[in-house]
Amino acid sequence: MSLESRLLLALAVPLALLCPGAQAFETKAREALVIDDGTGMVLYAKDADTPIPPASMSKLMTLYMLFEAIRDGRVSKDTEFLVSPHAQSMEGSRMFVEAGTRVRVEDLIQGIVVQSGNDACVVVAEGLAGTEATFAGQMTRRAKELGLTQSHFVNASGLPAEGQVMSAHDLVRLAQRLIDDFPEDYKYFQETEFAWNGIRQPNRNPLLKLGLGVDGLKTGHTAEAGYGLVGSAVQNGQRVLFMMGGLSSEAERAAETRAVVQWAFGAFDTVRFFDAGQTVAEADVWLGTAPKVAIVAPKAIQMLVPREDRSGMTSRIVYRGPVEAPIAAGQPIAKLMVEVPGKDAVSFDLVAGADVPRGGLLTRLQAAAELARARVASYLPGR
Repeated sequence: MSLESRLLLALAVPLALLCPGAQAFETKAREALVIDDGTGMVLYAKDADTPIPPASMSKLMTLYMLFEAIRDGRVSKDTEFLVSPHAQSMEGSRMFVEAGTRVRVEDLIQGIVVQSGNDACVVVAEGLAGTEATFAGQMTRRAKELGLTQSHFVNASGLPAEGQVMSAHDLVRLAQRLIDDFPEDYKYFQETEFAWNGIRQPNRNPLLKLGLGVDGLKTGHTAEAGYGLVGSAVQNGQRVLFMMGGLSSEAERAAETRAVVQWAFGAFDTVRFFDAGQTVAEADVWLGTAPKVAIVAPKAIQMLVPREDRSGMTSRIVYRGPVEAPIAAGQPIAKLMVEVPGKDAVSFDLVAGADVPRGGLLTRLQAAAELARARVASYLPGR
């Protein structure tokens, strides 16, 4: 094998008995997107890149900005923000804060997540940026940095305003970033109720108590936006993220979002390729103290696959070898490539299972001699 050869190892993936083909999903939602969180594979899309009024679902961006401020040390969860008359005057869903009082950041988080408080959003915006307008500008700039290309913010709450837009794609991507970037804070999205100022309110997410594995994130409603929900659900260690919007009522939102979760886990199989730490192959090493190094799965590798397409799925391990030393344990050195009919190929990183230091002078001399022999042999007659 030459130094620049590419090794392709075909993997036999155990296949269970196949069930009948999955039924195509249909929804009354005006816009929708469902993805496999682990791979980003789109399971279903409907007008997912159209900018729409996001209503209270845009509060996810306000929360992202607040979680970043906490992570960066600019504020803490015990920091108290002053409530302005403007904040108290907010209409719609409220936490019921009172002007002139101070509210802890952690209480404001719960007031936004659980109670969808428009007033709480303004308190956060003014506490972090001085004015809501300034904060909205910061939200827009940060959204662009996060790759949310169809998002623009005029306020912190999602109340109707010209120019306040997001797409289903942006909302799902933002949900993914919240889960990945702030795992310690994601717990707030699972709270089913919160009381403030003597007023106890339930979480508006209709799926939290249905035993579907739903653990977030945020509902929204205005007359123009209709009823919507950005959600996340986990079953068998597999997470799906979804957004559905433009629905006509709370009842329709509850029914359609429940249906999409049941469809995602019913029409798709969770296929596990490797367990965390499992050795899947070996790679040749160049100039190292060992001739080979184990190729290892850094974490459990699995994905959702349409049940009717599972028999046509292919997978292979790809690496460019030999891998030159020094090699550090955990260093990405290969990829698992998975192809499903009708879908874009998906890749997963595979890593070195051990350190392989660079060899000494003798190792380098032996490698040079081997290379020279290979070059001479390539010029011999008949080659």
